Amino acid sequence: QVQLVESGGGLVQAGGSLRLSCTTSGRSFSTYAMGWFRQAPGKEREFVAAISMSGRTTYYADSVKGRFTISRDNAKNTVYLQMNSLKPEDTAVYYCAAAPITSWHTGRLPSEYGYWGQGTQVTVSS
Repeated sequence: QVQLVESGGGLVQAGGSLRLSCTTSGRSFSTYAMGWFRQAPGKEREFVAAISMSGRTTYYADSVKGRFTISRDNAKNTVYLQMNSLKPEDTAVYYCAAAPITSWHTGRLPSEYGYWGQGTQVTVSS
């Protein structure tokens, strides 16, 4: 089993940056693809970014492409989301998730991920 703990959320002004981190407890971290999702009040949870086991493949939602960067450090059991040029519409609770490679198909669907963190709040002021 995998347990995920997130950190790095906070309140920033539009145009600012934040770096989210998600550290896992499992020794098999490198066998999981990882993803970031977000959920704003009154909206469905939506895909943000994903990264393969090796880190060689990444996917991004169109809304964040060019502004956000996902990365991972398997030696530290940690995945990161660097968020630059933040906009008020980025305000949401951000969740990290882990997917066994057997279920990671598109990388964009919540149903592909078996383990989830508790989320961290990101608020971007206008």
